[in-house]
Parts: sequence; structure tokens; C-alpha cells
Amino acid sequence: MMTIHTIAELRSALREARMAGKRIGFVPTMGNLHEGHMQLIDLANSKSDIVVSSIFVNPLQFGLNEDLDSYPRTLREDQEKLSARGCDILFAPTNDEVYPHGQDAQTQVEVPLISDLYCGASRPGHFRGVATVVTKLFGMVQPDLAVFGEKDFQQLMVIRRMTEDLSLPVEIIGAPIARNEQGLALSSRNGYLSAEELATAVHLNASLRHVAARLQEGERDFSALQEQAQQTLEEVGFKRDYYVICRRDDLQPASAEDKQLVILAAARLGPARLIDNIQIDL
Repeated sequence: MMTIHTIAELRSALREARMAGKRIGFVPTMGNLHEGHMQLIDLANSKSDIVVSSIFVNPLQFGLNEDLDSYPRTLREDQEKLSARGCDILFAPTNDEVYPHGQDAQTQVEVPLISDLYCGASRPGHFRGVATVVTKLFGMVQPDLAVFGEKDFQQLMVIRRMTEDLSLPVEIIGAPIARNEQGLALSSRNGYLSAEELATAVHLNASLRHVAARLQEGERDFSALQEQAQQTLEEVGFKRDYYVICRRDDLQPASAEDKQLVILAAARLGPARLIDNIQIDL
């Protein structure tokens, strides 16, 4: 596996593959990789000839008092994991390479409406930072396809909409959520949790599965289901952020007539903010 730090080197490395008509798959990450990321690499490998992954802790998507400075940087370990899983190129640019004119002078990309909901309301400007860096990375890598995890379901929807609206020639592929044996969605931020908190964290997914079962049984009082779920999570130690039953296509609050749903949840546990979701077809 090659590790590349500049756009010029990246384009040079990919030029021959692109001229040969090879299909380029892309997996953008912020590093501190775990098995969930590796499953994204596997999926990209199954659908492309060359797999590029990036590691860049993007400052534009972190708000004030968030964990930008403390976010784990584990480049050496990440290189070993990516190489073992068949990644061809790791692109690990510096801040100056990505934002050569500085962050304040950077042209920014914003996806309206959908970016203001849920995680966007809790973290103002977050999705503007995500959309901006992903647009830039697409321009740098110029992939045929890009793989994103469905754990960040709202982020996936923002990226799909951005790619469609800007007519970018990139196929966006969502990968199923990777979980541990207890059902906890794998996340770099799980590393912030103590052993006791990790044991508690599994209640988030258990709650989603319980609400999904109630919906399948015919329950349609969405407000009551959401409030009961948040109260139950608070009883075991979570601090509520949001818990919403949405239409899957646009993330607007669901009505009783909607059939394709997703339940989105975010809550704080100790030092970590955890997110999870479950999709339902009624």
C-alpha cells in the first residue's frame, strides 16, 4: 500500500489506473480505524479495481468545545490495518494541503434543510464542514464510487443530496452498520467509554429495536414512543440529544401513512456522544 500526502502525488499515482479504465473506489475516514471501517474497505474492494482511503481529521466539522484536539490520531496502526485489508492507496493530507488558503477563506458547501435537522441542530455547522471536505476529497481523488457507513445515516443522506445536486460523477454506496456482539454500533468514540459505560451503551441499540418492534406491531403514537425511549435511556445513564421516527427518503418526521422509516437517535454517555439508527419497512 502506498501512503501519499499531497494532491499532486495522489493524482500522479492514479493517472495510469484511470487511463487504463480501472474503477476507483474511495473510503474517506478520520482515522482511528476499527472493524467498521475495514468493512467499508471490503465493500469498496468488491466493487472497484483500485481502493483509495483517506485519513483527515477535518477541523471544519468540529464545533466549539468538541473533541478536535483530543480526537485520536493513530496513523501507524491505521496503515497496518488498511494494508492488511487490501487498500491500495492511503491519502493522508495535512490541513494546509486541504485548506491552502486557511479555513476562514475556504469556499464552503452547504446542503440546505436536511443539514439543519437532528445532528445538524445539535452541532451547528457540522454538515457544512462534512459537505465541504467530502466535495474537496471527491475533487482530489476523482473516484468512481465512494463508500460511507449507514451508522451516520443523516451524513449519508447529506452526501447523497450534495452529490446529486452538484452533478458529481460519483456513485454513493451505503454500508450496513458494523456492530459488536452485544449490538453496539462500532465507533471511534467508543474508545472514550469506560468498561461500565460500554456495558450501558448497548441500551441505545436495544431501545431502537424495541421501538421498531412496537411499530411493526401497529403502534403509531410516534411522539409517545420517542419520549418513552428517551426516558428509558435516561434511567440507565444517558443524557438525551434527539430520538426521532422519520421518513427515510427525506428525514422529515414520519406520519402514520409512511411505510419506509428510519429511527435516528443520539445521546450522550459519559464523555461520548453516541449515534445509532434502525431502518424499518412497514
